[in-house]
Amino acid sequence: DGTMVHCTYNKAATNIGDYVTVGHNAIVHGCTIHNNVLVGMGAKLLDLCVVPDNVIIAAGSLVLERTVLESGYLYAGAPVRKIKPLTEEHIKGIRQYADYYQMYSGWYRAEAEK
Repeated sequence: DGTMVHCTYNKAATNIGDYVTVGHNAIVHGCTIHNNVLVGMGAKLLDLCVVPDNVIIAAGSLVLERTVLESGYLYAGAPVRKIKPLTEEHIKGIRQYADYYQMYSGWYRAEAEK
C-alpha cells in the first residue's frame, strides 16, 4: 500500500529475504533486508544499508546509506538508533506478521477472481 521498492543502477541492488513485512508508505531503496524483519510504516531504508535477521525498524525511521544494523534489536529514529533488544516473543511476532500478510493476499486474490 504505497510502498516503494527501488534500486540504484550499477550501484545498489535491493534484496529482500523471507518473512519480511514492509509497512505502508515505506521506501526500500538499494539495500539488503535479511530474514524475519519488520519495517514499519513510512520508514526509509537507503542505498547499501544492511538489515540482518530478526530486526524491527519502527515507523517513520530513517536508515542511512551504508548503515549496517545488528541482529535482534528494535531500531527507531531519524537516523535510526538501537532502542532495545527484542524478546523471543517479538521475534516470533515478526514471523507471524509475515504469515498474516500472506493470508490476507489470498483473501484479496479470491475477491478479485469473483
